[in-house]
Amino acid sequence: MTSEQRTQCHAIIHAASVAAAGVGAGLAQIPGSDNAVITPIQLTMTISLGKVFGKTLGEASAKSAIATVAASTIGRTVSQVLVGWIPGIGNAINATTAAGITEALGWAMAEEFDKGLL
Repeated sequence: MTSEQRTQCHAIIHAASVAAAGVGAGLAQIPGSDNAVITPIQLTMTISLGKVFGKTLGEASAKSAIATVAASTIGRTVSQVLVGWIPGIGNAINATTAAGITEALGWAMAEEFDKGLL
């Protein structure tokens, strides 16, 4: 990965992570409700990352790429069910979990694109 690609990936991934954190914090008291909003954020991130590496992905391809890397949604759902309903604490935990998973997913996807595996 070139320095320029890394910089572009950094901006894309961090923007998606911040957006996911905001959604996660705002919808923490309704378990699973943030998935409907976070999934499009992650799809957009994946499509944008693909462009950095010269790949053109449609929504179906992006979903497939995410599925290969993202069993992590289960972890976010579990944390929501266990503590997400607690005002304040649940919001913070859900925001942190959503951001962390999106960040990890983004960098995993960037590495896969860089290696030509996606």
